[in-house]
Amino acid sequence: MQSLEECKNCPRNCGVDRTNGSNGYCHCNDKPLISSIFLHKGEEPVISGTKGICNVFFAHCNLQCIYCQNHQISVNSTYDSTWQMSIEEATEKIMSYLNIGVKLLGFVSPSHQLHQMVQIIESVWAKGYKPIVVYNSNGYDSVESLMALEGLVDVYLPDFKYFDNLLGQRFSNVNNYFDVASKALKEMYRQKGSTILLDDDGLIESGVIIRHLVLPGCSNDSVNVLKYIANEISPNLRISLMSQYYPTEHVSTKSGLNRKISHSEYQKVVAKMEELGFDGWVQELESSDHYKPDFLSHIPFIDKIND
Repeated sequence: MQSLEECKNCPRNCGVDRTNGSNGYCHCNDKPLISSIFLHKGEEPVISGTKGICNVFFAHCNLQCIYCQNHQISVNSTYDSTWQMSIEEATEKIMSYLNIGVKLLGFVSPSHQLHQMVQIIESVWAKGYKPIVVYNSNGYDSVESLMALEGLVDVYLPDFKYFDNLLGQRFSNVNNYFDVASKALKEMYRQKGSTILLDDDGLIESGVIIRHLVLPGCSNDSVNVLKYIANEISPNLRISLMSQYYPTEHVSTKSGLNRKISHSEYQKVVAKMEELGFDGWVQELESSDHYKPDFLSHIPFIDKIND
């Protein structure tokens, strides 16, 4: 993994010295910026199980999606002094969950804080714990950085947001999302293949699960995403197809994004998923009413596990 003194850990390739400030795209320095660490029971069943996963939610992001459901913590211009957490503090918090039998440790939006993530993993290992490590990213990941994570990450849980680069430019402030994410997914697949390994409790131990959020007015692009995965990577990969989109305050007045997805839009994508032979998970259309995180609350999510 490349040095933070000339940071190119994510595809933004800012090249800034993060040991001497936070003036790159993500506005993060070399210390962990963590909004919260808590037990999350609303992930896919093989991830949450009955006890949940200990998720580390990094603040800020290397994308700036205008519809982001985690906007309270993902906007790079925001800052909360409580987010400045040491490696030791993060480790202690994680251990409090591992001590009650939680087996999985997830890192959410880690692409811009890879060094910090690795430091936390190594610190947890040094305490004698070896949880299943889940890398939950937006898919905008550097292949070189992913290669450096081989042997550290057990489960890749990436988004694959767009097939059309124009949607990435319009919604996420990036003009090459598909080009980057497709290569990243191929690297994740190289490392883990299409087989998901489960333990005796039905919890994932190794593998790749690709998430895709269906956006209003974008069902054709969602179909193209699924076709690309099936034709260019593998139809045996697990897909988590999400219907949980809802318009946040940031897009409430933006035409096209100021509504939930329709039944026909979602069913069109579900039908293509079934036609292509994918196994995985779908959501009830009403899930958009249950996945509205509030990171100002002690418990940000009202958990409702995918079907």
